[in-house]
Amino acid sequence: MGASPLDQLKTYLQNHPDAIGKVVDYNAGTDRLFTLDFTAANTELSTAIITDTPQFTNWVNDKLRANNCRYGIGGYMEHRTIYAMSPHFDTDDEPRRLHLGVDIWGDAGTPIYAPLKGIVHSFQDNNNLGDYGPTIILQHNLDSLTLYSLYGHLSRTSLQGLTVGMSVHKNQQIAALGNNQENGQWPPHLHFQLMFDMEGKHGDYPGVCKYSEMEKYRANIPDPGLVLRF
Repeated sequence: MGASPLDQLKTYLQNHPDAIGKVVDYNAGTDRLFTLDFTAANTELSTAIITDTPQFTNWVNDKLRANNCRYGIGGYMEHRTIYAMSPHFDTDDEPRRLHLGVDIWGDAGTPIYAPLKGIVHSFQDNNNLGDYGPTIILQHNLDSLTLYSLYGHLSRTSLQGLTVGMSVHKNQQIAALGNNQENGQWPPHLHFQLMFDMEGKHGDYPGVCKYSEMEKYRANIPDPGLVLRF
């Protein structure tokens, strides 16, 4: 039996450390990150805050300022309560609450970069309450492994001038964070996610799943921290 996609990814990243660039501007020596908890353990976050986007935005910004942090970070495989804010995450049998990517919370307009060379796989504006808003998906060929990276909650101008198949180089700015009028009505942040298989989807891929489907999605969605390297 051959190596799993996850093992192939880890081997590639280990053998090609110079192939990995940045997703956001970040200096490990000077910039601090604040881990934001959106599980039921966070009793500070009331429904009233979550469902009021300006108030939610202020809550995030206050946390970053109070802790002298450039970005908020977190979320991979986190079982979150905040998705109760939108029917977009509700299904008949079980609500979707398990977060599949890593979120990077920062200011609207924050530049977003391609961490690996590749091409534009697809893009679209997923314009629903709680959804990604403007979204870009890149395709990367890492030796014999195909990897996809998803960037959600972007500015609408980020989609201008894109074409499917367009080449993208490492550390090229591909987008900027959108404001809460255009990014699915969230405090400004990036949803960054990796996938081995797009399952035929274009411009969209689930970023939140049912808790009962964790293992199914974990097999296709590796920890984005492998590329972020914060």
